Amino acid sequence: MREKMLSLRDFLVSNGKVFWGWFFIIIGSFSFLTFLYAAVISKLQPPSDNVVIRAIQNDWYYCFLVPLTLPILVVAVYFHWLSMKLFKHA
Repeated sequence: MREKMLSLRDFLVSNGKVFWGWFFIIIGSFSFLTFLYAAVISKLQPPSDNVVIRAIQNDWYYCFLVPLTLPILVVAVYFHWLSMKLFKHA
């Protein structure tokens, strides 16, 4: 009986982890697809009559955001690695 209770509790805990895992995967996929539409796909479509879509098509901020962020990301990752090495060997 106790083994069944533990397995049920383990199932509920792992089921919660599965839920949160799928939740974050779905939210991340939605965010990525939204960014992809705003940065690339909307620029390839013909002009729209919808005010929101037209504003996204005329905006160039997100098209330049990722390419200009990549060099800063490389520097930040390098300094993070360097600080961890210094902390580890101090």
